[in-house]
Parts: sequence; C-alpha cells; structure tokens
Amino acid sequence: MKSVLIARLLSAGMILSALSLPAAAQIKLGVGGPMTGPSAAFGAQLKNGAEQAAEDINAAGGILGQKLQVLVGDDGSKPEQGVSVANKFVGDGVKFVVGHFNSGVSIPTSAEVYSENGMLQVTPASTNPAFTERGLWNVFRTCGRDDQQGAVAAKYIATKFKDKRVAVLHDKTPYGKGLADETKKGMNTAGVREVLYEGVNPGERDYTAVVTKLKQQRAEVLFWGGLHPEAGVLLRQMREQGLNTVLIGGDGIATAELAAIAGDAVDGTLMTFGPDPTKRADAADVLKKFAAKNINPESYTLYSYAAVQVIKQAAESVKSLEPKKVADAMHSGMMFDTVLGKLSFDKKGDRKDADYVMYVWKKMPDGKMSFVEM
Repeated sequence: MKSVLIARLLSAGMILSALSLPAAAQIKLGVGGPMTGPSAAFGAQLKNGAEQAAEDINAAGGILGQKLQVLVGDDGSKPEQGVSVANKFVGDGVKFVVGHFNSGVSIPTSAEVYSENGMLQVTPASTNPAFTERGLWNVFRTCGRDDQQGAVAAKYIATKFKDKRVAVLHDKTPYGKGLADETKKGMNTAGVREVLYEGVNPGERDYTAVVTKLKQQRAEVLFWGGLHPEAGVLLRQMREQGLNTVLIGGDGIATAELAAIAGDAVDGTLMTFGPDPTKRADAADVLKKFAAKNINPESYTLYSYAAVQVIKQAAESVKSLEPKKVADAMHSGMMFDTVLGKLSFDKKGDRKDADYVMYVWKKMPDGKMSFVEM
C-alpha cells in the first residue's frame, strides 16, 4: 500500500513539475504601423502579412525550433507615437520588427530605439532614401526607394506629358515631399518645368484653395506626393470644379480606400508601384490562405509577408536569432526566396532588384474601381 502511495505521489510530482516547466521559447516579432487613423488600411496590410507569415512558419516548426509570437503596435502614422510603440517593443522583449509604414515613423524609430537596443527592422513600405542612408546596421526594406519610383514617374511624365502643364503637390511629410522632390528633379532634368510646386496640410477635408490655384495655372497633370486620403479629396474636388487634370501618385495611394474617397473621380488616375506580387507563382499558396480568411492581400500585404520570410531564412543560415548576426547574413548578398520572388540586399539594406511600374485606376468588370498594371 505504501509503495502505491509513493508511486502516486511521484506521479503527481512529475505532473506538477511538467506543469511548472517554462513554455517553449518564443521569438517576439513586433509589427508597427497605423492600425487606426486615416492610413489604417496600410497598417492592416502590414499586420495581415506578418501574421500570416508567422502562422505559416510556426506550422512548419518555427525558426530554429522556436515559434513566432506577433505583437502589434499602433503608431497612428505619428513619429512620436511610433517612438512610444518602439519603446514598448523594447520592454516586451521584441528583437525583430516589421514596420513601420510611414517613412516619417520608420526613420526616428530605427535610430532612436531599434538600433540602440539591438533590434533588427525590416520595413515593407517606407520608401524615403534617408531610411537606409545613415549607415545603420539594423535597417532593411522589402520595398523600393523614392528616388527609384520618382525616376519612373518623372520619365513617364517627360515622355507622355512633355507638352502638358504639370503641377507638383506634396503633403510635407518625409515620404510625400521626398517623392515629389525626386519626381520634380527627374522632370526638370528631362526639360519639364512645373507650373506650380506647393505643399499642403495633410488631414484637411477642403482643398478648394489649392484646386483653384491648379485651375488658374491651367494644370493638365498633377503629380501628388502623399497618401490616399488627401489624394481622394483632391480628385473629388478637382472634378467638382470642372478640372480634368490627370493625377499621378506613388505607392501611397495604392489602396482601395482611394476609390472609396474619390468615387468615379479616381478613373484614369496613374501611380507608380512595384510589379503586382499577386501575379507571381511564388505567392499562389499564400493567396489561397488569405482568400480563405476573406482578406484582400492588396499593396503591402505580401511585402510584409516577405519581410518575415527573409528574417527566418537569414536566421537559419547563421543558426542564430541574434539580430546582428541575422543582419550580417542579410547584408551578405544572400538570396532569399519570398512571395515577391528572389530578393537580396545591399550593404545599406536596400533591395538590389527593386523596380517600379505604372498603374492606372479604372472601372473593373464587377463595376468597382481598382488599379491595374499598364
């Protein structure tokens, strides 16, 4: 009887010991972006892409035997809020960050928080050149740069609209002004001079004054450096004032939210963006998973998914989850297999193969407005 009791106690002890064992180690992955506010559609893209990538990687065994845990931070597209999110990631033990969306948030967080705390940052969407031009060890992007897409926009304008009256507007942000300035520089080099160059305040709901200026200058083409909320208002109010000016934007207007704001006024709008990743065979299986969840993987969703894939492959190549070692692997010229195709990075953290193409917004067979590659 005594031996049975001892056996039971030992068994209970073993169970208690098992229950008290620490959970399997987890890799904390931070996703920073605007989860609320006017740019929340883009924040959702970053979140959806990273979460699906983490889910798929975990289902396959994780990274070096450890599972990914995704922590989401809402920066509201505001630099100061982004820094607060970044500091919270530090306190939570995050070592790898996917984000942020806005260049104006990625630039301060990368230097003021992530670099100093040994954290690796991969942005799927921040395109301002300054992000990777400061010699930081920890910054990468799966997207291209404004000087690349600005050159494409400028060439298109100089080729297709060389005899038109072109205006340039921007939203005064590092992304918007940076893209507008790169496009303006390329236009000017090609011999196209703008009839108006001006910054507007983001978040306004009435741009009547600037639309009146466009009308006075008889602007036939407007290059917009900024995001979709303001572009949608500009388009709608230009049409209301009888102005048929063609708006050309960058990747900041690559969301269905633009059509929701502008309505039919978006028809004929042009924009620069990377080649459509949803057309790639590499993404077919992942797209089915998004479809099963009723998620539209538009714009930066797959760029975010690819960011997590890169982190995984780099970590496994050096058999380490130490961010600096992972960064070294990413800087090495190593080729990564992703939903965007094969990627590699230079010493700055920029993609070696980034390219941009032109898209046009038009009404689709289902009656909805969307953008298609030209």
